[in-house]
Amino acid sequence: MALAKVRTLALLGLVGHLVDVEVDISDGLPGYTLLGLPDAALSESRERVRSALLNSGLPWPNKKVTISLSPAWLPKSGSHYDLPIAIGLLAAQGVVENTVPETLVLMGELGLDGAIRFVRGVLPTLIASLAFGAKSAIVPVENYREAQAVPGLQVSAFTSLTEVVHFLQTGNSPIQEVSQEPEETHDFLDLIDVVGQTQARYALEVAAIGGHHLLLIGPPGTGKTMLAERISTILPVLTPAESLEVSAIHSVAGSLATRGLLTRTPPFVAPHHTTTTTAMVGGGSHAVKPGAVSLAHAGILFIDEAPECASGVLDSLRQPLESGCVTISRAVGTVTYPASFLLVLAANPCPCGKFNGRARGCTCSSREIRNYLKKLSGPLLDRIDIRAFVEAPTRLEMASEMHGESSALVKSRVVSARAVAADRFSGERWSINSKIPSSELRGRFKAERSAMAFLHKELDSERLSARGFHKVLRVAWSIADGCGDIRPTRSSVEQAFLMREGSFL
Repeated sequence: MALAKVRTLALLGLVGHLVDVEVDISDGLPGYTLLGLPDAALSESRERVRSALLNSGLPWPNKKVTISLSPAWLPKSGSHYDLPIAIGLLAAQGVVENTVPETLVLMGELGLDGAIRFVRGVLPTLIASLAFGAKSAIVPVENYREAQAVPGLQVSAFTSLTEVVHFLQTGNSPIQEVSQEPEETHDFLDLIDVVGQTQARYALEVAAIGGHHLLLIGPPGTGKTMLAERISTILPVLTPAESLEVSAIHSVAGSLATRGLLTRTPPFVAPHHTTTTTAMVGGGSHAVKPGAVSLAHAGILFIDEAPECASGVLDSLRQPLESGCVTISRAVGTVTYPASFLLVLAANPCPCGKFNGRARGCTCSSREIRNYLKKLSGPLLDRIDIRAFVEAPTRLEMASEMHGESSALVKSRVVSARAVAADRFSGERWSINSKIPSSELRGRFKAERSAMAFLHKELDSERLSARGFHKVLRVAWSIADGCGDIRPTRSSVEQAFLMREGSFL
């Protein structure tokens, strides 16, 4: 009887769990038994591993093979177990040293020819491995740069199973260490491209200062999508910790190649209005994958034609908007992903989109208009901080050669205002205005006396909900930071109230 053990990790959300791959080869009728709650992709590993070994000129044991993935209670999914299973089989046969270091973790899918292929989730998996004392890792060469982003871990990457065997036998790796620099995206979008829209541009700036949710309403072709796409150009860059967390989420989703590793630009995610609830919040029957709300973490989630979304899709955003995370329960377990994002919705004023100005071109009845706007539920709208109507540009604005402010200029004001807020909240668990707790808004961070009296009057007249009361105060803080005021005045609170109502000038 021959025994061997190698280590890898299972990933549930962004939380890693150490998995011991134990291989037992004993006399008896040839057979292969895989234990430890494997999913379908993992159950198919037998044929992949067998073909990879034989086509690489390595032995396959014609004996009774038992492989246990411990802990047995933890569901296992994915194809990254192929490589540790293959190395475990070779270690049990004495091809490589039987005692593979416990500080070494292995990940990789095997092709039938023995090639080691790309797998998802390497970045968060290796980050989690540090907590279990891992000091080195073996990954596919396509995941090498991603793995190099994990500090304190010696990473070796290979293209084939034979290279891994040679490395374990001799200690020589074909991959040389390279420096890991943050990748930056080149964004050619700029607010200077937007004609007119003074009110909407200011709404964008205030939203960016405090991280406030925004609703843009206007007829087709007036620039709602252009404005939304340029919000990321006026937001501050991500901190290194935020960049690493965002990259980890995109690694699990398999979109890191599109996103770029350690990119400091806030993510911009714009799912189509026909998307499903599962695609929006995340899910899946086997592996629970992050949805659009998590992919937009620390960035912007933009939903165009919001009233056209299927029933329940928009309302599924209500819980992530409040908690900043999303928890998904499936048969395989419960997974929590971060989901703290700036929500931007865009909508037409009516089904035909022409209900603006004097509405001479609108063919919708009053009932159709009401039913159309009712698709944005009251509880969701109550979570929107700012509403802005995007008017059609005038002929004078279209003919003018004068341009509006550039993204760089607006971004400089946003960064300055956020620095003021960060200094004010130094030592607190939050750093931007949209995250100020409600209790603090009624205490240390309340507005001037006359401003609070104005809000209490609106609350008594039922024009504001309790949530709306606090949201107006948070927006007022962002307006005050942008204006250089020490504390929100009655003027800034009134303006924040009008911005919530969508009637500010």
